[in-house]
Amino acid sequence: MSWQEEDWLQLSGLQHFAFCRRQWALIHIEDQWAENYRTVDGHLMHEHVHDQGFRESRGDCLIVRGLAIHSAELGISGQCDAVEFHKDPVGIPLRNREGLWRPYPVEYKRGKPKEHSADELQLCAQAMCLEEMLCCAVPEGALYYGEPRRRAVVQFTPELRRQVQDNLSEMHELYKRRYTPKVKPSKACNACSLKDLCLPKLMSRKKVSDYLATNLEELK
Repeated sequence: MSWQEEDWLQLSGLQHFAFCRRQWALIHIEDQWAENYRTVDGHLMHEHVHDQGFRESRGDCLIVRGLAIHSAELGISGQCDAVEFHKDPVGIPLRNREGLWRPYPVEYKRGKPKEHSADELQLCAQAMCLEEMLCCAVPEGALYYGEPRRRAVVQFTPELRRQVQDNLSEMHELYKRRYTPKVKPSKACNACSLKDLCLPKLMSRKKVSDYLATNLEELK
């Protein structure tokens, strides 16, 4: 299946969805958002790496930041924090560059590696976009975590790719229905920037927007 461009979802939403389906829906369907220390810190890190004019050569490695990517097959679009192009005999040609080059996506994250796979899914989706756009294989990439200040290499296995496809299929279905899922509150809710907007004790209501509208009416 090939999605029309007007139906593409934000690639970055895959990380939200994998972490919490309700969080994703609040942000991407209901347009709710709130900042906390973690989101502000993350924005500052990404402002630094999303310099679209940045190009750097380091020997047999070319680094490009803020590269726009998309996949009509997956129905997503977004940006890579950084893509390294390494000289490789099975790579692709690049304009004004000799030889062949293999793309290697790198995503920057604040904090440290997590117990869940949301970051790995986001990075894998980026690789799948690059494969579709550049017609080449992207077998691995890396997540750079700000707290330990080191990379974690991610192999884009068939299982990880299936998880990306399954999550995106569910995201498209929920977005088409404009449906905000209910979830069971957990310890992770305490660190969520949408904790107050999510109102887990009132999740019997279909949408947070309904709750906010009702309370605004009471204040008039």
